[in-house]
Amino acid sequence: MPTALITGSAGFIGFHTARTLLDAGWSVVGVDAVTDYYDVALKLARLDILLKYDNFHAVQNRIESRGVLRKLLERHAPTVVIHLAAQAGVRFSIEQPRSYVESNLLGTFELLEAARAYPVKHMLIASTSSVYGANSDMPYKETDTADTQMSFYAATKKSTEAMAHSYAHLYDLPITMFRFFTVYGPWGRPDMAIFKFTDAMLKNETIDIYNNGESMRDFTYIDDLVANLVALTLKAPVKGSPVSDADSLSPVAPFRILNIGNAQPVGLMDFVSAIETAVGRTAKKNYLPMQAGDVPATWADTSLLAELTGNQPQTPVADGIKKFVDWYTEYYQKA
Repeated sequence: MPTALITGSAGFIGFHTARTLLDAGWSVVGVDAVTDYYDVALKLARLDILLKYDNFHAVQNRIESRGVLRKLLERHAPTVVIHLAAQAGVRFSIEQPRSYVESNLLGTFELLEAARAYPVKHMLIASTSSVYGANSDMPYKETDTADTQMSFYAATKKSTEAMAHSYAHLYDLPITMFRFFTVYGPWGRPDMAIFKFTDAMLKNETIDIYNNGESMRDFTYIDDLVANLVALTLKAPVKGSPVSDADSLSPVAPFRILNIGNAQPVGLMDFVSAIETAVGRTAKKNYLPMQAGDVPATWADTSLLAELTGNQPQTPVADGIKKFVDWYTEYYQKA
């Protein structure tokens, strides 16, 4: 039975990834600090589901705490590590930048040090589409230069990519950095647009629409993301063995950067319209200018992902939104 160590296991993506692996017969060691960045009750509800599995071991601790991850790798000897724990949010990084240094930079450093002492077959580390920053050529390719981050959150994530590459090179650690694009779905975070919009519409409250509704996003449904993460556990990069001419494989390390997105950008107003359809109400709208640190559009080139996994995220936004709204109404009716 393979073992995965998942950081951020009580978070949105971590929860879905852990549950999928547990259902597939894996043992999962889940690490999460259960911080109060958003509703702790939602995190605990996710965790309660995972704790019903005999093959799930929960650890509540901060990943940046010195030696925590090293001890877990020593004790459990996981086959793979899926590193999802991070301080998220573009806007919050303007208000509380230190928390991003501690969780994203120092936490990732602790993981890399742990893996240096106790190597695993493959580490998959979360980055973000936000690292593309001011890039205007789309769709975004993994081989594009990405040096113009627009938020401190994105800057910390780009820094973790550089840190991970150095460890992959120095210590021959197989690492895949995956840049995911606006993930949404059931059990999602309350600070995400779909959550805020659904909540406001159901309460007949006004929603704030930034950039006057002219933004576009490559929305990725959670099940599509997780399916690819699971498939990628078996696709550790091998130095000197690119899978195509367009591979982002490092020339000096077993290190690869990979987009995970739907490859079909959707206009913000179309996204809102789909939520209105699922909720059965027309939203009251307050149009605002672009928020600081945000970007007007994202769009993933996922050809490398398809080459590696054979999976192409393809859940239509309308279908994914309906699944989220169905979950939301059921969950909060019970709450």
